[in-house]
Amino acid sequence: MSMATPQSIPAAFAPQKILLIKLRHHGDMLLTTPVIAALRQRYPQASIDVLLYKETLPMLQAHPHIRQLRFIDRKWKNEGTLAHMRHEAALLKTIRREGYDLVINLADQWRSAIITALSGAKVRIGFAYNKRSNAFWRQAHTHLVSTRNHGQLHTVEQNLTALQPLNIASEGFPAAMHYSDSDWRHTQATLAQHKVTRPYIVIQPTSRWLFKCWEDEKVAGLVAALANEQTAIVLTAAPDKKELAMIEHILSLCPGKAISLAGQLTLPQLASLIDHARLFIGVDSAPMHMAAALNTPCIALFGPTKLKQWRPWGDNNQVIWAGDYAPLPAPDSINTNTETRYLSAIPLEEVVKAARNYLDE
Repeated sequence: MSMATPQSIPAAFAPQKILLIKLRHHGDMLLTTPVIAALRQRYPQASIDVLLYKETLPMLQAHPHIRQLRFIDRKWKNEGTLAHMRHEAALLKTIRREGYDLVINLADQWRSAIITALSGAKVRIGFAYNKRSNAFWRQAHTHLVSTRNHGQLHTVEQNLTALQPLNIASEGFPAAMHYSDSDWRHTQATLAQHKVTRPYIVIQPTSRWLFKCWEDEKVAGLVAALANEQTAIVLTAAPDKKELAMIEHILSLCPGKAISLAGQLTLPQLASLIDHARLFIGVDSAPMHMAAALNTPCIALFGPTKLKQWRPWGDNNQVIWAGDYAPLPAPDSINTNTETRYLSAIPLEEVVKAARNYLDE
């Protein structure tokens, strides 16, 4: 289990202050919530803090089991070397002063190892990544957990294996997305402005990467097939120029059939929208992981992504994979800037049929 030669953690170990580190994208942050649930169950008396990138704060800001979110702002580096170093030093000082008993580093960056090493925590758990097989990484952590079987595990399961040295079981913990009452009130008001008073379906056709998207024409066809007097269609996207342009194009192909809230909601407000939807249909994206965590019926369209690691986590979802309809390139071979939409192999009628199955239940 460990590449350092640690003493095993005694069963009596009862940390009062825990820091969890993960420096990744929005969806990744949501998939750390089962670890938070496991730690809360095992150490009900402990304060749990999370260190993450500033832009991903909205994913965890309403989580009831987190005491404090500490962040690294990726824009610090734009302020010049001296200011950047000051920010990093202030963060380290705060973490040391906090006096954590336990640091769990789920990240693979050097920066996360430096913070872990200098945290002063007695127990410091990390992963034994092959690319980090060196003395510094080993010294930074008191316990290293093997990543040998990570290729066979979902990202949630990978994260939970970090708890092995604490003898915490790595199953049975759901993901969770939280939002406040005011988030839902704002979302309801926004829906009312668009005259959406009936049950609705959320469709998220966009991703920051085009290779994860279905064709606009098929999305429009899906909207046209599902929109009716009883059910409204709400399109969502990030406030990104390319994503907003894609939504505009889809709306132009099915005029009057859907409304767009693209770029108009914060992530917690979007969570409240998805939570109250009859159905969520979307590509591999953070909102898809949110739908799964909220237990909203979810149809997830996937292309050449590592399906085992990134499929929606939960029981109330269905994956439609382009690889069932046409050969796909290996996920690691993809140029993420490609304009190719690998999901185009997915037939429109298959998605319509899957949606109707959920709606008829």
